[in-house]
Amino acid sequence: MSLDAPAKSSAPNKLVIRNIGLLLSGDLDHPILDADTVVAIDGVIHAVGKEKDIDTTGANTTIDAKGTALAPGLIDSHVHPVCGDWTPRQNQLGWIDSCLHGGVTTMVSAGEVHTPGRPKDIVGLKAMAIFAQRAFHAFRPGGVKVYAGAPVLEQGMVEDDFKELAAAGVKFLGEVGLGSVKDGVTGRRMVAWARKYGIQSTIHTGGPSIPGSSLIDKDMVLETDADVIGHVNGGHTALPDDQIVALCERSPRALEIVHNGNERAGLLALRTAKELKQLHRVILGTDSPAGSGVQPLGILRMISMLSSLGEIPAELAICLATGNTAKMRSLNCGLIAAGREASFVFLDTAQQSAGKNLLDSIQKGDLAGVGMVVTDGAISIQRSRNTPPATRVPEVVRA
Repeated sequence: MSLDAPAKSSAPNKLVIRNIGLLLSGDLDHPILDADTVVAIDGVIHAVGKEKDIDTTGANTTIDAKGTALAPGLIDSHVHPVCGDWTPRQNQLGWIDSCLHGGVTTMVSAGEVHTPGRPKDIVGLKAMAIFAQRAFHAFRPGGVKVYAGAPVLEQGMVEDDFKELAAAGVKFLGEVGLGSVKDGVTGRRMVAWARKYGIQSTIHTGGPSIPGSSLIDKDMVLETDADVIGHVNGGHTALPDDQIVALCERSPRALEIVHNGNERAGLLALRTAKELKQLHRVILGTDSPAGSGVQPLGILRMISMLSSLGEIPAELAICLATGNTAKMRSLNCGLIAAGREASFVFLDTAQQSAGKNLLDSIQKGDLAGVGMVVTDGAISIQRSRNTPPATRVPEVVRA
């Protein structure tokens, strides 16, 4: 090594968050923790508890939460990225960064189906999936982690194709039904191959969403047995009520409710899951970009809608967009616990909300105000440009 080369520091990067007023864990079984301090080292949560019991010395960055709530960064379980932070669906730049201002720190691709000239031959679809996986692994718009590279199933794929994709780092399939595989027998075989090599699957549910897609009814969903029942409330057109209820009752798989779906059907799915005592299966997405556009606050809006109209406590609704999704998607985020990724959103009651506190305001249907977002232990944004202004915001006291 050259004598003139600067020595690389081996000291850990330590983040301390103190004076937390409400710690929302993301865990459906224990949604609120009796803690006021979180310590992260090198982008991973190291300790959670009371400040008096935790070593907070030697911090590179200290954030005074000022009594606001700390929650895991929100996860959007269903997006359709294409290239960088641009979408041809609405010819819009910066949509992922804008979602960061809605508290979203992680996105999961359900297929890069809007890519102009999307290849449908097997060599081409595999190449595109591997390219997307590599590109978004290296590029994080605003700090958002995008799990991209989700190939759409096409007729003629064989087991070795899935083995090759998995070896290249592909972790998710695009929505079953958006390609030429339109029957449950073929879908089930390919889903099983994907699962064998650690690739998770999602199936389109409901009426067609784009030219070339088609109706996927409950019989095909059940026969295919994908890991996630994608937009169980339709994307955009929902199945009849009895079919939605049947999917909740007869499948053990994740029930994904999306913003760009039928809201009444989404509430039906939520209430059915609640009656079955299976809220752990419910996860949230936006299904954007789409014809409806991009919804930077889509996940926050889903949380408020499901809490206020679905009549579940706000702290549980937040779990649907964090810990539930992380567990169903096998992601190391979404929970505030030691060993998890240090990605957080600071929330507080929006100014002039009728709610007496953050959770009450969400229960009443208002959106929370985002005061700061942290991704992998680093501050990505401070006060959100998109949410209504939070009553209180955290403050960086040392950086």
